[in-house]
Amino acid sequence: MASQSRLVVGLVGGSHLVNHAYFMLLPPVFGPLRADLGLTDAQLGVALGAVGVVVTALQLPFGSLSDSRGRTPVLAISLAFGALGALLTATAQSYAWLLAASVVTGVGIAGHHPAHYPLIGAATTPDTRGRAYSVHGFTGALGFAVPPAVVAAAATLGLDWRLAIGAIAVVGAVYGGACLLAFDRYVARDITHPASDADRAGRSPGRGRSLLDRARRELRSVVASPPIVALTVLWFLTSAAGWGIKQYTATLLSTGYGFPDATANVAVSAMLTVGAVVIFGGGYLTDRYAAGPVLVGGYAALVAVAGLLSLGTVPVVGAVALVLVLSATVDGSRPARAALADALSTDDAAGKNFGLLTIGISGGAAVAPPVLSTLVARFGVTAAFQAIAALGVVAIALTGVVLSASGTALVGRIQPGD
Repeated sequence: MASQSRLVVGLVGGSHLVNHAYFMLLPPVFGPLRADLGLTDAQLGVALGAVGVVVTALQLPFGSLSDSRGRTPVLAISLAFGALGALLTATAQSYAWLLAASVVTGVGIAGHHPAHYPLIGAATTPDTRGRAYSVHGFTGALGFAVPPAVVAAAATLGLDWRLAIGAIAVVGAVYGGACLLAFDRYVARDITHPASDADRAGRSPGRGRSLLDRARRELRSVVASPPIVALTVLWFLTSAAGWGIKQYTATLLSTGYGFPDATANVAVSAMLTVGAVVIFGGGYLTDRYAAGPVLVGGYAALVAVAGLLSLGTVPVVGAVALVLVLSATVDGSRPARAALADALSTDDAAGKNFGLLTIGISGGAAVAPPVLSTLVARFGVTAAFQAIAALGVVAIALTGVVLSASGTALVGRIQPGD
């Protein structure tokens, strides 16, 4: 990568880590929140759900803003509101206060995908983009681990949970300021703003339209691309499969293969670690061979591994080996999915497209819990893995549809505009 590309990928990667840390603020402090504010599990669930609702609702508006006004204004909103939401969480004195903090945090988190992906796409070339997206995915995985680690460290030192969350807010705010300053001083405008930004400012196509009319116009422009809509469904499927893998692998090992609970949880932790590392391999393969083969290979491996584990007859050593690569079958294809989405997006629609794709991720995470939980309750945990394997089959077929609809061959490098 050129020096400017490395700078952008590094800055965006840091922002991804910070934003995912904001996403995980509440779960590690559920206990203290119950004790300090007298909250119930239902109230905590609503507060956590409020973050997800706001994030989902703002994807397309922030995507539109990213395409029309620039990536860095959206990034600035994201980093500023995220840090403010974390600070409000750390100082919450009531349930209403906590709900307000969740809404503010959600506004901050909502902007990071519509800004991050277009920035990476604009700063990289097709032969480096997969590796750039793998860095983005890896830093996001690290971000999810930050709040539990910081809260645990604070508890070990005898410090209050508010100090732990406050420290995350302060570090996030400092990083946000440094990140935005670096973008302003060292990153070219053609990376931080869409190529058509100047023309759009002169034409002001939304002037004179009502807010509802503009929203309808933006929505029509997003769904007018069948490959992007199909890719959104693909992201939905892989999100649902990933949720099922993370939630039910330990249960499968303990109930289906007789693992002690502690050993099963260690195996799951190792699986998630392998998955995070394999992201880099997925990025390299995407740059080397193109997105199509990486996606098909990853989903085929998902079908095979989940299907074999669902049998419950694999030898113990084999089950451990399969579990270690299970998460990697989904995580390893993440850079390919992002690179394919970038190849299917024009410069002035990348923000909206990635916003829609993020809605697919949120939808998968919302639908998977009730569906898979029902399957497990009625037919046992192996049914969840049969369903995950089925999702992999559908994902393979849908990948073919996306590539066919976009005129892109399954084998061969994908170039922007193909």
